[in-house]
Amino acid sequence: MIVVDASVLIAHLDARDALHARAVEALTSFASLSLAASLLTFAEVLGGPARAGRLDEAAGALRALGVREIAFPTDASVRLAELRARTGLKLPDCCVLLAAEGASAEAVLTFHDRLGAEAKRRGFATA
Repeated sequence: MIVVDASVLIAHLDARDALHARAVEALTSFASLSLAASLLTFAEVLGGPARAGRLDEAAGALRALGVREIAFPTDASVRLAELRARTGLKLPDCCVLLAAEGASAEAVLTFHDRLGAEAKRRGFATA
């Protein structure tokens, strides 16, 4: 399983995004593997389309990609606080790490250097 960050999914959904081609290429290269994202990542990705009146279209595109939503564990608030304190990452990035850990993911797919470095430090392959 590959846990995908909002940076990749947002770029994939927006053909005008500077990273769109890179996102399409990355997601295509992992098409044979299962993709997932934290529920906060889903909300982050769907925020722009919701404001633009394209929520159903964007949610459908995520379903078409086969990205499944990973719920938070019951102790998420404590674990996220620890991740934030130890890594200095922003909370959405900590949610990606928590999802990857909880799902025993093979890799984290992100365009954020700091998140990628921390994921690698924690033993996840990065793309």
